[in-house]
Amino acid sequence: MSLISLDGNPLDRSVVDGQVVLYVNVASACGLTPQYEGLQALYASRKDQGLVIVGVPCNQFGSQEPGGPEEIASFCKLNYGVSFPLLEKQAVNGDARSPLYHYLVGSEAGGGRDIQWNFAKFLVGRDGQVLQRFSPTTAPDDAELLAALDGAL
Repeated sequence: MSLISLDGNPLDRSVVDGQVVLYVNVASACGLTPQYEGLQALYASRKDQGLVIVGVPCNQFGSQEPGGPEEIASFCKLNYGVSFPLLEKQAVNGDARSPLYHYLVGSEAGGGRDIQWNFAKFLVGRDGQVLQRFSPTTAPDDAELLAALDGAL
């Protein structure tokens, strides 16, 4: 499946292929938005070991990601110093659910359950298999999340 970056260009597959990836549906105007800070810290501390965090903007929860690509990129960079890849805005639930979220949610670890809110997390192993799903309120420095990441790395 092809992934499209926030700037509208295809994401180079080498960014995620063979890496441990944490996909997170993100939003700029959510009570959980400060998780960007922890996600960036996590990315910075483990990217050299093969961790990639991929933010997936989504406006399906309380219209908390209303901006366009430039606005989203600027917000993330200016407020949180985000340097991990961001994809184009996507639907994570419903009939318009993106192929990426069909894959994540439809996996055994995804359990087929709709995304509950912004900042739900899916850990994908180097082989592309979904290893674990974490709730939106699971902080980037949560012990269980860190243990799962370190196990995958």
